[in-house]
Order: sequence, then structure tokens, then C-alpha cells
Amino acid sequence: MTTSDEDLAKAAAEGDADAFSTLLQRHYDRIYRLAFRLTGRADQAEDLTQDICVALPGKILGFRAQAKFTTWLYRVVVNAAEDARRRKASYSRAASDWGDVEQMRRAEAADAAEALDWLQRAMRSLPPELQDTLALTLEDEMTHAEAAAVLGVSEGTVSWRMSDIRKRLRALRQEELAQ
Repeated sequence: MTTSDEDLAKAAAEGDADAFSTLLQRHYDRIYRLAFRLTGRADQAEDLTQDICVALPGKILGFRAQAKFTTWLYRVVVNAAEDARRRKASYSRAASDWGDVEQMRRAEAADAAEALDWLQRAMRSLPPELQDTLALTLEDEMTHAEAAAVLGVSEGTVSWRMSDIRKRLRALRQEELAQ
């Protein structure tokens, strides 16, 4: 004699892991088929089925045996599919708004990368002592005094080098723009 789904559900709700396992074995394919019909895609149906199986131990506590277990289970699947559709719609709305932001972010990142690439090329055109000075002070990594200590020169020398670097980089940029 086979134990009814309803009896297995009651036992599973009371913590009987074997009863839960038996229910899952009996109805996994049924859950998947309905999920597939609701989503229309195998990958989404698999994800939805897995989500339902993970949530089912908690949901089974709400089974009241007022309807057949399969009727209750179908309702769980339909509700999960509706929730997934709502999440997807919310995500799509949010993503569409973020699309413009993302395009702007990517454009800014591309501009920054281009500027950094130019700066690295320009640095290579400088004499070694100016390259070292710029590398140490770039983006406020070090103060002129700290850079001077590392380079073994005076703070005034670092300041003079930075002035010379700015002049050279401006001239290089103007030359490139003129071409």
C-alpha cells in the first residue's frame, strides 16, 4: 500500500526527511513540466524548479490538506513563476534606467583609460629624472617633500621638475592636437 501525498506532506511538515524525499521524487518531474509551461524555456524552468525545491520544506508547513497535495503544489509553482516574472520585470525596469547610466560610465571609463594611456606615452618621452618625479607625485601619491626624500634631491628641485613636466606635457598635447 502506498502512502498518500497528503499523509507524506503532513509527515514532512513534522520533520520527516524520508517523507519529504518521497514527495520530491514523486513530483519533481511534475513541478518541472509546469514550470516549463509557465516559463517557456528549459533553463528558466530548471532554475524555477530548483528554487521551489529549496523553498518547499518551509512552504510545506503551510499545507492544510484542504485540497489535494498536487493542487496545493501546483499553486506553489504558479506563485513562484509569478514571483519570478515580477522580479524579472522589476529588474528589467531598473536595468533599462541603468542602461543610460552604464553607457555614460563606460564612456567616462574609456575617456579615463585614453587619458591614462596618453599620459603613460607622454611620460616615456620625458627624461628619466622627470619620469621618476612624476611617477612619485602623480595623483598626490607623495608630497614634493616625500618625493624629494626618495629621489635624494631638494623639495625645490621636485617643484621645479613638476613645473617643467607640466610645460612639456602641455606642449606635447598642443603639438598632437595641431597634427
